[in-house]
Amino acid sequence: MNDIPKESIRLLRDIDAYMVPSGDEVKLLAGNLVKITQALGGNYTVIMNGNMVQIREENADALGFKIEDTKKKPIPSGDIEQQVWDQLKTCYDPEIPVNIVELGLIYDLIIEGPEQDKKIEIKMTLTAPGCGMGPVISEEVDRKVNGITGVNTVSVDLVWEPMWNRDMMSEEAKLELGML
Repeated sequence: MNDIPKESIRLLRDIDAYMVPSGDEVKLLAGNLVKITQALGGNYTVIMNGNMVQIREENADALGFKIEDTKKKPIPSGDIEQQVWDQLKTCYDPEIPVNIVELGLIYDLIIEGPEQDKKIEIKMTLTAPGCGMGPVISEEVDRKVNGITGVNTVSVDLVWEPMWNRDMMSEEAKLELGML
């Protein structure tokens, strides 16, 4: 979504969401005013009453947006590894407008098994060890990679060694964040 409304909008129905950066699940009530600050990878980061909250793509209708029909996804291209990387590039930290691959958060990707029974192992980290959004981001990675045809099992492990630092970001990410 490139056209983020500049004005606050009212939620059309009650929804479950996640506080940022704690990752605590909260219920947002219909009628609450929210202001969208980021809309990437299908998720929405909003500010409500001074708090940052992530709303997942399946609740886009509560913001007044059409929910994407998951049955009409484009046919994936490339081999299974390319498809996994493409899915990982749709996952974002809700506070940073750069995907987790470009941020350098993916440390390892292992693909094993026959064509229609792939086992995917992903080792990833976060920009800060105390970030409560780790389980939320890990679950999103698991869900999106599990959606690839032929993938049977996904394992996402959060690791802390080596400790993430800004040097792990791609040049694109540094440019996007004004660090070059």
